[in-house]
Amino acid sequence: MSDQKTAIHPRRDQDYPAWYQEVVREADLAESSDVRGCMVIKPWGYGIWENIQRVLNGMFKATGHKNAYFPLFIPLSYLAKEAEHVEGFAKECAVVTHHRLEAAPGGGLRPAPSAQLSEPLVVRPTSETIIGASFAKWVKSYRDLPILINQWANVVRWEMRPRLFLRTAEFLWQEGHTAHETEAQAREETEKMLQVYTDFARDYLAVPVFSGEKTESERFPGAVQTLCIEAMVQDRKAIQAGTSHFLGQNFSKSSGISFLSRDNKQELAWTTSWGVSTRLVGTLIMVHADDDGMVVPPRLAPTHVVILPVTPKPETREAVLKAARELADQIRQHMFHRVPVEVEVDERDLPGGAKSWEWIKKGVPIRLELGPRDLEKGSVALSRRDRPTREKTFPSVAGLAESLPALLQEIQDQLYKNALALREQHTVKIDSEAEFYAFFTPKNSNKPEIHGGFALAHFGGSRDVEEKLKSDLKVTVRCIPRDVAPEAGTCIFTGQSSPQRVVFAKAY
Repeated sequence: MSDQKTAIHPRRDQDYPAWYQEVVREADLAESSDVRGCMVIKPWGYGIWENIQRVLNGMFKATGHKNAYFPLFIPLSYLAKEAEHVEGFAKECAVVTHHRLEAAPGGGLRPAPSAQLSEPLVVRPTSETIIGASFAKWVKSYRDLPILINQWANVVRWEMRPRLFLRTAEFLWQEGHTAHETEAQAREETEKMLQVYTDFARDYLAVPVFSGEKTESERFPGAVQTLCIEAMVQDRKAIQAGTSHFLGQNFSKSSGISFLSRDNKQELAWTTSWGVSTRLVGTLIMVHADDDGMVVPPRLAPTHVVILPVTPKPETREAVLKAARELADQIRQHMFHRVPVEVEVDERDLPGGAKSWEWIKKGVPIRLELGPRDLEKGSVALSRRDRPTREKTFPSVAGLAESLPALLQEIQDQLYKNALALREQHTVKIDSEAEFYAFFTPKNSNKPEIHGGFALAHFGGSRDVEEKLKSDLKVTVRCIPRDVAPEAGTCIFTGQSSPQRVVFAKAY
């Protein structure tokens, strides 16, 4: 392995965190901004996010939700209304205190003392409180319910240790917010949206997830119940890929969301919130990328197929380019999972090897090389990103366009199988505390990130145990899974009875 030649240095097995950063850079997904903790999402990375938006937007609308937009700024008093909520976000808030700058005595600019706001404004870390204020105006009667709203927006949570896509001070996301007449309806909504995220992870991200409930200590601040999906990435840690919260009547009480019931009584609405973010792009990298760069699942790829014209001689260049453009037009006539196959002809005046490696590192699903010899044979050199880099087949151009949608689906399915195999290989049942500690203790202190995985163990729910495991091993309960069969047992830490095993892991 030591002399293995790869496009990404270091490799995953050498330094996983550094490998991740190199994939982001070499795949041209994003870069750090001059504003500390913030990122610039470049066109290829943003194209992936746009496809995530497109698909999820359709799924949300199919379940009755409509898009809206709410203010970026939240009055400090709004955040303070819900005690758990303000406590949970206080350390991450960016606060606006002035509305004007002026020349400073020593030069430069400063906030004008005369322009101090009468009430500070918090830059949106999440929108339950500001949306709750609108819901309080909109809801007067049970006939106004349910309200099913989604917002695509940016949020700010001050991050001291940023990592592109995984943790940044500003990130993009969607946040769903709903209000309901009854508790049962709100709980049904919470479960429904968790299922939407689960389906999306499986069918589009090509990522298997455990879905379930967070423990009390891991809940969203102010929620009665938090549901989540958890994925395993290639260094065997967990990443939370989506959450859905049943908020009960906590935010209705603080925001005044009340309505006249069917019994002609004033009642508080039952609310939910749910969201995913650009962290999903980071999830894709950590689940699918390899030592040659990004691997994009076809259903989310900005470009499905790239055609690389091979033009070694000026006299054959135009014929090759003409054939490449004609092939691209044929490919665009076909659909892949309800969208046209996206194809790009890379006509840049660059060496063929350099162009090919650029697309390999970006993770485009299919590369087609077409040169003078291929024109003579009526064939093309085809490479799949889910296969070894140098592996090629040479299909006939005749009928190629028609075959690509099925091939793209084959790649999509293979990526899911690979991710599922990794998770199954590193998910174990553990029945003793000693075994648990051994599982999460690095075997090689030089590479502490490559060990462990998901542990399915009985747990009695003790907060003290959760804090001890976090301190000793940096391990948390990721979820109480819905997709693991109930199995009564005894907590391996306290001896208390346990109705089922929970998922433990280190996490991002």
